[in-house]
Amino acid sequence: MLKESPLYDNLQALTEGHEYVIYGDPAYPLKRLLFKPFGGTRLAAHHKHFNRKMSTVRQAVECGFAKIANEFAFVDYKKNQKLMLQKVPTQYKAATILANCHTCMYGSQVSAYFDLEPPCLGQYLV
Repeated sequence: MLKESPLYDNLQALTEGHEYVIYGDPAYPLKRLLFKPFGGTRLAAHHKHFNRKMSTVRQAVECGFAKIANEFAFVDYKKNQKLMLQKVPTQYKAATILANCHTCMYGSQVSAYFDLEPPCLGQYLV
């Protein structure tokens, strides 16, 4: 899926001159801009520490995806989503924008976890 997506190329273009990376599942390939957990059973203490810290952050970010699915269940209903028959990406993008609007007005687990105030709705929609 990543190979077929423009995500990595876009990331390279956006991060030129900066030090940003994406943190992914263990299934993703390890690349310069794509990190993943250290694998294996005999990890050094600093590798275990890295995995533990990144796992915590990753769980917080996954709460954002869960919010979209909880607020707009139709985007998570696999039997309902027909990729070639419906505009699934458009539906998910619309649900994401609406969930973000909800976060602007009421906050979220993610904003609380990172101790950040979401922008006001007007700022977000500009």
